[in-house]
Amino acid sequence: MTKKYRSDAFASIHETMEALHDIGAIGKQTMREFDDACLTPTTALSAEEIRLLRLREQISQPVFARYLNVSKNLISDWERGVKKPGGPALRLLTVVQKKGLSAIA
Repeated sequence: MTKKYRSDAFASIHETMEALHDIGAIGKQTMREFDDACLTPTTALSAEEIRLLRLREQISQPVFARYLNVSKNLISDWERGVKKPGGPALRLLTVVQKKGLSAIA
């Protein structure tokens, strides 16, 4: 998946910093700080937001699970608030929320 930057300027700065990291001019910690500053943050989604997102896309829990490459039980847990999505799953949910299911299909 491609990185989503806050702006074109941040994308240019981040690309330059990645090049400096690749040649050893800056360390991992500095690169992490630039990642935090340049990349679009993900925000936690509530159980209701996840359910409404799935309903907006007009798909069942099992089908949504297949798109996200998770189990149907996990989708159910998210929608009931038993568990919360994180990492790659949260990023995918954010993409679906902003661009629709076709963005990850």
